Amino acid sequence: MAPMRIVIWVVEGTWQGCVDAALQNFPGASDFTLLHVTDSEVTEAADAAAIGLLGRGFPGRKPNRRYEDVADDEAGQLLAAAAERLGHPDATQLRLRGRTEREVVRAVAEGVDVLVVARDGDRSRLGPRSLGHATRFIVDHAPCAVMLVWPDETPGIESIPAPKHGPPPPKHGPHHPPHHHHDED
Repeated sequence: MAPMRIVIWVVEGTWQGCVDAALQNFPGASDFTLLHVTDSEVTEAADAAAIGLLGRGFPGRKPNRRYEDVADDEAGQLLAAAAERLGHPDATQLRLRGRTEREVVRAVAEGVDVLVVARDGDRSRLGPRSLGHATRFIVDHAPCAVMLVWPDETPGIESIPAPKHGPPPPKHGPHHPPHHHHDED
């Protein structure tokens, strides 16, 4: 039987929770891929801003290093730290560049059993806002099982907002026909 293939999405600020959850939930697993995506829109905007600030036609006034190179260095450091925490220095380290949510989905499109991702939105309360845009897209579109983890302490159930307008409406439909009251004459 082939080993379970697990991909851990490594993102600054949440990757530790993903690695810990993978270790806890898949103790015998050995086929890990650590995935980092550098969002191309962010690096392109940063490079354009640097050129705009320094000017195009001034020799010697270009940025010393492109933001893309700095981002690659940071990705390498994050992936190395994740491999060390995972205890699998031989884990595959995959660095991609592009639209983050689409690159993550593409990376798990074939042969991946589980993708481990962290909540990256409002982590102070339970609910849908605990997922950022990219993570929501990934959860909705990944063609494999997704383990969604709280990267730090999970909020208590009391963090669920109270209902806004009283009790929910009665259920109608094929399994719950409307209940009619008939007054006698």
